[in-house]
Formats: sequence, structure tokens, C-alpha cells
Amino acid sequence: MAQDEIENDVIPAVRAVAGPVRGAFLFDQDTTLRAAPGTGTAERWLRAALGAALGLPLRAVGPGGPSEPPAAAPPAVSAAPSAVGQEPAANSVRLLLDDTLEPEAYRLCATDRSVEIRGGAPAGVFWGAQTLRQLLGPDAFRRAPVRPGAAHAIPAQTIEDAPRFRWRGLMLDVARHFMPKDGVLRYLDLMAAHKLNVLHLHLTDDQGWRVEIKRYPKLTETGSWRSRTKVGHRASPLWEDKPHGGHYTQDDIREIVAYAAERHISVVPEIDVPGHSQAAIAAYPELGNTDVIDTTALTVWDNWGVNPNVLAPTDNTLRFYEGVFEELLDLFPANATGSTGFSEFFHIGGDECPKDQWRASPAAQARIRALGLADEDELQAWFVGHFDKWLAARGRRLIGWDEILEGGLADGAAVSSWRGYAGGIAAARAGHDVVMCPEQQVYLDHRQDPGADEPVPIGYVRTLEDVYRFEPVPPGLDADHAHHVLGAQANVWTEVMEDSARVDYQTFPRLAAFAEVAWSALPAPSQRDFAGFGRRMTTHYRRLDALGVAYRPPTGPHPWQRRPGILGRPIDGPPPAR
Repeated sequence: MAQDEIENDVIPAVRAVAGPVRGAFLFDQDTTLRAAPGTGTAERWLRAALGAALGLPLRAVGPGGPSEPPAAAPPAVSAAPSAVGQEPAANSVRLLLDDTLEPEAYRLCATDRSVEIRGGAPAGVFWGAQTLRQLLGPDAFRRAPVRPGAAHAIPAQTIEDAPRFRWRGLMLDVARHFMPKDGVLRYLDLMAAHKLNVLHLHLTDDQGWRVEIKRYPKLTETGSWRSRTKVGHRASPLWEDKPHGGHYTQDDIREIVAYAAERHISVVPEIDVPGHSQAAIAAYPELGNTDVIDTTALTVWDNWGVNPNVLAPTDNTLRFYEGVFEELLDLFPANATGSTGFSEFFHIGGDECPKDQWRASPAAQARIRALGLADEDELQAWFVGHFDKWLAARGRRLIGWDEILEGGLADGAAVSSWRGYAGGIAAARAGHDVVMCPEQQVYLDHRQDPGADEPVPIGYVRTLEDVYRFEPVPPGLDADHAHHVLGAQANVWTEVMEDSARVDYQTFPRLAAFAEVAWSALPAPSQRDFAGFGRRMTTHYRRLDALGVAYRPPTGPHPWQRRPGILGRPIDGPPPAR
């Protein structure tokens, strides 16, 4: 049958799609699901999510052909449903592994008789299942049928797809405003729907400690609650005069990690040291610089910004955090089943650590002399280096914000480049792996429009198109070092996001654009087809509606999404290109 290139509205965009002139596969009550060994995550997800949305049982029939050899890799997109000489069973969806494909790559072949999804590894099959749901239309994103008895069909076609980057991340800051466990699970589903595979969970900061540590119970008894909260930017005169807080139990964390692994998402925890630590010091005052200030008077911080109260560089502090990390390494196992290769990473922050208290501290100065260090910057590098070695000895990899480059960094450590591209370029040239997340490009707390109705405007204007034209590999990085760019990450800092609706508003629809940048093989930023992306977003907004996402509409915020009178911190002009 002759093939033509065909269009679909899948986001992120697929690499190649072709199809016959006519024909479609129709899902009905007799459609079966045939899953080969190793494809269980996709099988369970299809039955639970797609089956529920369509009101279909998707009965399991046999192993799906475990003895079949893998398909030979075709030179181009092929419409053949199976390259092994055996026609799939009629009215079936078949899931298979195919070691001729890259681990996260998949091939989806739909005819009027069957659907077959082949993946290079279980993750690839799962991403193919996500594409299948998109092809079925927005109703497939609901939790129950809205049109009982309606036909559900996808056009006959073959899709070949694979990600550009291995690390396709989203950072959720649950320290500034706590997101209950069910909200985190919901965001894991939203990530999976966009083929994102790393959740960076920011668990501690000056404003709250969010994870149970059994040997140090005060971290959550005291450190997870603040008495009040600044409303808006730190210059705002407004306060919410009621306690805010919460934390995840260790079983909550195990559930989050397992739920993520079922969706082939790695969870990378962040525990901030040595700065951003007032919540921990409020719980255990001996962690602070007791020879400089009365740390017993500190409480969990109720404001935003860079806090001067940092950890003391003492053996007691090192032992304390080793105890914290020991419990967390058990909760975030290095080889979480189903995750896609980054669960060995452990984020230690390392950013925005003021040195004033160390300069005034006799104990800190004595440590500098004892270690033969030049200054307080080298003292921070020593602090970070201690945990780099400690984590490496336990089979883990340290990752931190780009300040950890200052003073030197061990070979195995990786860098989250947030202060623009410069830190990532320097790290890659020095042989370190990098995750590109420059604040000027992909900080989703930054405002989406210059309009006066934009709620609590923070930072530069970063429109949907701006995010779509973000390029993770900067032109200043040559090919010899570009391979150190593991991928990219969008960061959601929640100082001015008091609930899930505000998080949704700031995150979507821009996360859809970011997902396409991280997954799809796009041309140079100036050559990207934003108009075509916008056409596909017309359908994608209906998917987000079905999922209950409170996104920012293209025409501007709804009246109930505005926050009149709440001071932000807008920055005019384009962000610096660095």
C-alpha cells in the first residue's frame, strides 16, 4: 500500500510518521491486550488509564509472542505491523521489546486490524503507550467514559520515535509551599503524559523540611511548619497569618518513588547544604554557627530570598547530614525498578551560601586554617567535596547547582546549570555532566506575559514561544564537550505559588513546550515551527482540560487566576543570553 507522510497532533512531536491512504483501528469491547515479558508497566498503565477512560476491559490474551525474534530495523518508517512474518491477532494491541531500538525509542504500527508497540526497553514501550493515548483524542485523558458506546479509533499509521535527551526533567519545589503527596503523584502522571523522565524533588529549604528522618524527628516536628507566610515577593507588605507546612512520611516517599518507577521516571531528591538550611537549624540549633548568633532563637523562616543563617562547618554537622543521607538513600534506591537511569543521583543544593557568619566565626576560621584552605569559598568547596566522596563511596553521584564548581569538583559530580549557560559550559569543558536549567529560560515561576493581569509577576517574561525556542546545548559548547549535556530541566519554584492551581498556572502550558524541546529532534531555535506547535496545542489544551490542569489560557488569565494587589518582582527587557 502506498504511504504518505501524515500529520498528527502528538506533543512532544514524533520523529517520523507515515501511513496508508485509508484505514483505522477501532477499539471496542473485544479489543485484547497482548503484552510480552518485560512490558508490564505499559500493560498495567494502559489497562488502568486507557481502559478506564474508554470503558473497555482490554482483556489480557497470552504473552503477546515472547518467543518472537526482534524486528529488523527498517531503513525508513515502515507501515508493516510486524517484521517477523507473523500477522498480529485481529483486534489486538500488542506490546513487545525490540533490542534493535534504543532503550527509550519505540515504533507504533497501527493498521485496520491491530496496533503494535515495540520499544527498545520497557521505557520505550511505555512512551509508545503515551503516544497511543494521544492518538485516541482528549476523551482518552479522562478517568471514566464521557460518551459510553462511542467509537474510539486511530488512523492507520506507523510512528518511529526516540528522545533527543536522556534527562528530561521537572523540578518541583515542595519546601516553600508544601505539595501534599497526591499532588506529587498527579504531577508524575502529567510528566509521563509529556514523556518527561526525571522528577527533581526539592525537599528542604529555609522555609520548611519536608521528609521524615526517623533519627532526627525534630526536622519535621519543628522544621516542617512556619508560623506565617509572606504573600508575594519579599518586598510585599502582605502576610498570611496562619501556619503553613507538612511533610512526607517515609512510606509516602516509598510510594512516590514506586509510582514514578511504574512510569519510568527517576526521582532525584534535593537536601540543601550548606546554605538554605534555616529550617534544619531551627529544629537542631547546634547545626548553626552558635559562636556568631543565638541559633536557639531561630524559627522556620517565613520570608523569601537568600538567608544568612547557614550550617556550621563542623564534624557534628557532617555526621548529622550523613545520618540524614543514610536514611534517604534507602528511600531513593539507586536502581529503582522502572526508572530510566538517573536514580543514582543525589542533589545537595550548594547554591546561595552567604559567607558572613563563617567570616565572623572563630570555629569556621579555625577549620579553614586546619584544612589549609585559602578562604571561605574553599571552605564551601570542602563541605561539598566531603559529601561528594561520601556519596561516591555508596555508589551514588552528587549533583548540585552550578556554585559547586567554585573551588573545584570531583570527577563524578554533575552540575545543574541555573545561573545561565556559563556554569554548564564550564562544567562540560571540565568533563562534568550537566543538566541545563538556566533561570533566564526555563524557570517557570517567571511571568508568562507582560500584561497587568499576570498574577504575582516574577522575573523576565518567558512566553510559551520563548520556552519553545529554548536550546539546551549552547552554541559556545563544541562537539567534544556537548555530550556532557545530559539534558534539560524546567524548574518550578513555589514562593508565590500557594496551591496546586497556582502551580498549574505557572507550569502549563509552558511545560508542553519544554517537553518538546527535551524530547523531539527540533531544528535550531530560530527555525522551529512555533505556528505548527500552536496548532497541535489546540488539541493539547483539550487534553489538559480533561486532566483538570488549571493552565494559563492563550488569551490570558481567567479572572479567578489573577492576584490583584499582590506585589511581584518583574524584570523588564529580554533576559541575558549567557
